[in-house]
Amino acid sequence: MKNLIVPRVRSTLFDLWLAVWTGLFVPVLAVLWLCGSPERGIRLASRIWARGILAGLRLLVGLTYAEQGRHFIPDEPCLIIANHQSTWETVAFLILIPDVAIVAKRELLTIPVVSWFLRKSPMILIDRESGSKAIRKMVEESQAALGQGRSVLIFPEGTRKPVSEPIAFKRGVELLYAKLGRPVLPVALNSGLFWGPDRPYKRIGTISVSYLRPIEPGLSGPEFTRMAEQLLEAERRSSWPRAA
Repeated sequence: MKNLIVPRVRSTLFDLWLAVWTGLFVPVLAVLWLCGSPERGIRLASRIWARGILAGLRLLVGLTYAEQGRHFIPDEPCLIIANHQSTWETVAFLILIPDVAIVAKRELLTIPVVSWFLRKSPMILIDRESGSKAIRKMVEESQAALGQGRSVLIFPEGTRKPVSEPIAFKRGVELLYAKLGRPVLPVALNSGLFWGPDRPYKRIGTISVSYLRPIEPGLSGPEFTRMAEQLLEAERRSSWPRAA
């Protein structure tokens, strides 16, 4: 029983820390707003916020991460695709790939404080209900981000998936691949083992972040999707330690 109670208490303490830490950024939000919402200031504040969250996970929960394959990250801005199992990666990528432009769903705009930073920071916010219009917006804003020297991150599964479900992309990412004409960096994660939608609490352990060999442009949409899904699925399964 003790082995179950302690992790739950540690997880609850982190949830409290997350709320307090995010609340501390309300004055920061006000200062940035009064200064005209400078993009560099917003990015810096976002990274400080993310570092505080990761520090809280490490100190309170005992949850850390380890990276493999950083030498595969292209020198030029690229399209990054990652499987989506947890809230963890939406925070961690602000640190893993600084100044990345993340494709995110507009539903996140309902979160207090965080929504303001999302609106003002270089995120690509799409409304999944608007169909082809959302895809056009995603392509145009991704092209703009790449033109400004920022890589673009998308979670092709569209939403968080339990670790038991195989990786399957939603429609749209193959069009993004074709239109951007950039190398694609696959990133495989096993974060759902420790902080997932089907987990009652956050668990101690080490999240694996694996950068894989980039997929070059020029494949057909179906070929790209099949290759990317298989690469991510194989790497994800190879990094399945038992969660504590």
